[in-house]
Amino acid sequence: MPAARLVLDAAFSIAPVPRRLFGSFVEHMGRCVYTGIYEPGHPSADDQGLRTDVLELTRRVGPTVVRYPGGNFVSNYRWEDGIGPREDRPRRLDLAWHSVETNQFGLHEFDAWAQKAGTEVMMAVNLGTRGLQEACDLLEYTNHPGGTYWSDRRIANGAQQPFDYKLWCLGNEMDGPWQVGHKTPAEYGRLANETGKAMRLIDSEIELVACGSSNSRMPTFGRWESEVLELCYDTVDYVSCHAYYEERDDDPLSFLASAVDMDYFIDSVVATADAVKARGRHTKTLNLSFDEWNVWYQSRFNGDGPKPKTAEWRANPRLIEDEYTVTDAVVVGTLLNSLLRHGDRVTIANQAQLVNVIGLIRSEEGGEAWLQTIAHPFEQVRRLATGQIIQVVASSDLYDSPTYTDVPVVDAAATHDAETGRAALFVANRSLTESATLDVDLRGLGSTRVLAATTLHARGDQDRHTTNLEDHGAVAPVAFDDHAVDAGRLTATLPALSWTVFELDAARG
Repeated sequence: MPAARLVLDAAFSIAPVPRRLFGSFVEHMGRCVYTGIYEPGHPSADDQGLRTDVLELTRRVGPTVVRYPGGNFVSNYRWEDGIGPREDRPRRLDLAWHSVETNQFGLHEFDAWAQKAGTEVMMAVNLGTRGLQEACDLLEYTNHPGGTYWSDRRIANGAQQPFDYKLWCLGNEMDGPWQVGHKTPAEYGRLANETGKAMRLIDSEIELVACGSSNSRMPTFGRWESEVLELCYDTVDYVSCHAYYEERDDDPLSFLASAVDMDYFIDSVVATADAVKARGRHTKTLNLSFDEWNVWYQSRFNGDGPKPKTAEWRANPRLIEDEYTVTDAVVVGTLLNSLLRHGDRVTIANQAQLVNVIGLIRSEEGGEAWLQTIAHPFEQVRRLATGQIIQVVASSDLYDSPTYTDVPVVDAAATHDAETGRAALFVANRSLTESATLDVDLRGLGSTRVLAATTLHARGDQDRHTTNLEDHGAVAPVAFDDHAVDAGRLTATLPALSWTVFELDAARG
C-alpha cells in the first residue's frame, strides 16, 4: 500500500489565495452560448433568454471570473456585430470552428449574464483579423462614461453606466499556426505593446494579458515568451498559459501525472519572464494567467483540422462535448492543486469551458442541465481555499509512467485562513488499484479535529470510467470517515483513484 506523509505549518505561507484563480471561460463555440447559457425557448429561460437552470449551476460552481468571447473564435470576431437590435445583427462565418455565428447573443447579453452569475468579466480583443483601433473602440464602448461615439452607442443600446471591465486579453493563442491571423513573436509582441499602450490612454486602470504559448509542447515554447516579453514587458501585467490533457494510448498513469507537466509549464514561464525582467532591468514582476486549462480528449475531436469544401456551415453545432469520468475528476483535482501551489505567480486561471464544450456543466436543448464530474473538485477548491496558500512539505511513494518519472502517488495542496480559524487540505491518490495511507502533521496549524471530509471515487458497481451522463448525480463527493486525528496528527486511508478534501479547525491569527 503506497504511503504519504505531509507537514502543514501556517508559518510557511506561499501567498494569499488569488480569487481570480477560480475562473471559467465562455466562447462562441459549439453549444457553449447557444442552448448553453442562452436559449430563449427553454422552459427555464428568463426575459433575456438566459437559462436560469444553467445560471443556478453556474452560481453553485462559482467561477470568480469568466473569459469571453474566445478563444480561437475571437481572432475572426467583429464585436460590433453583437450590439444593437437583434433583427439588425448580421450572420457571419466563424472561421475558427467552421460554424455560422448568428450574433443573437453579444456584449450586452453577456454582461447581463455575468451580472446574474455574479462573476467578473475577462474580455478578449481580436488581434488576428483586426488590431489596435478596434480594440480601442471596444474599450471605449465598454468603459467610457459617455459623450463620445462609442460610449454613446452603448448608452443608446440600453447601458447608461459603463461596463467597466478591467481585465483584457490581447488576442488569443497567437503563437498557433491554427489561429486566424497567426503572428510571429516579433509581430505579435509589437502589436500587443502598441495596442496595450493605446488602450491604457483610454483607461489607465485596466490590466492586460499578453499571449504566451498555447502549450508546453509548442516548438516555439520558451522562445515565444522571451521574444514577446522583450517587446511588451512594461505594457502588460500578465503572460498567458494554455494546457489541455487527455489519456492517450491506454496510458492512465501518465494521464494521472498531468500536473507534473503543469508544474513544469508554470515554472518554465516564470523563469523566462523573470529572465526578461532581469535583462531589461524592469522593476515590476510579471504574473501568469493560466486562462485555458482542462481535460480535453482532442484525439476524439472530429471538428479539428481542415474541412472539406462541401462541409455544411451551421450554427452552434455539437463540438467537443466530452463526458467526464471519475478519472478525469481526479486529474482535474491535481491540476487545481498545481495552480494553488503556484498561487504566488499564477493569479488568474480559467477552466475551459463552462457549458457543454469540454464543460463543467452540460445542458440539452429544451432539456436538463447537470454538473459533470470535473465540476466538483473545482467547486470545492473555489469554496474552501481561502486565506493563505501554505507550503506542503510532502514525502510520498513514487511511480514511473511511460511519460513521467518519480511521480508522487499522493498529490496535495493546502490553505489556512487565520480569520476564520479554518484550513483546507486537498489530496489526490493517483493509484489505480491501491488505497494509500496518509499521515499529516497538523501541529503547525493548531488543528485538533476534522470539521468535514469528503471523497470522490468509484463506488459500488462504478469504475474509473463512470460519468454523470445517465445518472446526473452518480459521481460526486461523499462523506469520508476513514480518518482520525490524535495529538495533532491526521491519519487516513485514501481510496484508490480518489480526490479527498479535509476541512480542518486551525489556530486563529
